[in-house]
Amino acid sequence: MSRTGTGSTNDPRRLLALDPAQIRKARALARKAGGPVVKIAKRHTTVSVERAVLRLAGLEGADVEGIPWVSRLADVVREQVGLEHGVSLPVWDALLRTEDDLLTLAQKAAAGSVQFRIPSGKDSIRAAKAARSAVSVGIRRIDTNRRQRDRMIAKFGNPPAPWIYLIVATGDIYEDIPQAQAAAREGADVIAVIRSTGQSLLDYVPEGATREGYAGTYATQENFRLMRAALDETSAELGRYVRLTNYASGLCMPEIAALAGLERLDMMLNDSMYGILFRDINPIRTFVDQRFSRQIHARAGIIINTGEDNYLTTADAVEAAHTVTVSQLLNEFFAKEAGLEDWQLGLGHAFEINPTVPDSFRLELAHALLARTLFPDAPLKWMPPTKHMTGDIFNGFLHDGFFNLAGILTGQGILLVGMMTEAVVTPWLSDRDLALQNVRYVFNTAGNLREDFRPPPDGFIASRAKEVLGEAVDLLEAIVDDTLLDAIGDGTFGLMKRPANAGRGLEGVVVKDRDYLNPATDMLDEGATR
Repeated sequence: MSRTGTGSTNDPRRLLALDPAQIRKARALARKAGGPVVKIAKRHTTVSVERAVLRLAGLEGADVEGIPWVSRLADVVREQVGLEHGVSLPVWDALLRTEDDLLTLAQKAAAGSVQFRIPSGKDSIRAAKAARSAVSVGIRRIDTNRRQRDRMIAKFGNPPAPWIYLIVATGDIYEDIPQAQAAAREGADVIAVIRSTGQSLLDYVPEGATREGYAGTYATQENFRLMRAALDETSAELGRYVRLTNYASGLCMPEIAALAGLERLDMMLNDSMYGILFRDINPIRTFVDQRFSRQIHARAGIIINTGEDNYLTTADAVEAAHTVTVSQLLNEFFAKEAGLEDWQLGLGHAFEINPTVPDSFRLELAHALLARTLFPDAPLKWMPPTKHMTGDIFNGFLHDGFFNLAGILTGQGILLVGMMTEAVVTPWLSDRDLALQNVRYVFNTAGNLREDFRPPPDGFIASRAKEVLGEAVDLLEAIVDDTLLDAIGDGTFGLMKRPANAGRGLEGVVVKDRDYLNPATDMLDEGATR
């Protein structure tokens, strides 16, 4: 299979004669719009951020009811002394006083036999030092996993772009594993295990290997470990590193990000606004959680995938094209502020224009080229058609073929394999095999067609890209004037109105005290390991 990236002759990002000053203005506006949100995120913590700290310190397992010990411990701390100071000071103060280990303390706390306090003076200093030492174990494990990934990539090499991204999710991790391995043998470069429907709304992370899930498989630490081990075996068998993806989103975004780093996942779905818009999670909760989760991803060397494609399932893909660009620019700002680098920004966009619209393919090319031009060093994630799939498998197969062609022509970095029954039924294994055949056919026959693809600078494609960029700048100026939180509340993105004072998880948001302590964020900010 001949596949090409974006660094050779006739680079797609050079094909649009966009105004550099306008691009700089767009980024400056995104920074101005996102800055106040970052300040809000820094002033708050959440129950999930605090539970993630406990996970990094090594607390695992659940009680007989299946509730994780991190949840039990964080809940008792909050009931007794609040979370304004974080969990670290009261928990490690109690550990020093009782000489228990973390699991025993959690069990005693759940039984009501521990009294927490906010230590002061020398007790506070000792507790802070002990907490940092415990959390550093998890940070060092994340660092070790990153080095292990780097060694495996150095040994096996990276596949050429675009990487073929394929979904596996039966609900049963032990069924997912052989399907994922088979998909890798058939050419998939990235295996994505979709979460069970509704997990994003659970305010805890299930424990252990799971065998039941609806339209997906639960994201748990053990499921991460099992799939990573299986794909390592397949990587050695095939002589190429196979990447693993899951979802760091929803009410437990920070915890799942920590677990991904601890178990060496390679990509995570992690969008700054997806949970707000499509799961009605409180905006403040989401922005606080996403900042911490992205700090973890940055440290772990994980590539994030953002969710702009979802806007086009609820809004018109032509009229709302500029909202995708705005979201990409905001996602870039929030990601870089949290420490992510360009090569980790799998910014999303999608092939969702109604195929009956005249020149729909040319419009898709314009939007895809615009994204590639604005983010030349990012591994853009190109999403297949779903909204206008009708159940006509022949039409769907052709539609996916045009999607694959657009990906080749515009130099996309990560190409999610489209299936002809996408969004109609759960695709059969045979659908996946045919979809991979479609990808291979287009890549083999048109892989170098981009060398001849030169849309004129004043033609339809370039003009449409300039139009969308101009609309994006106009929208960013309006957002700066009205604030990003107000824009989200007004339904600017995906037509979803989500006010900042409502939504799921609001009760889990806490304003930090002046003496708040989080050794994980301290070490991530410092780049320290202990």
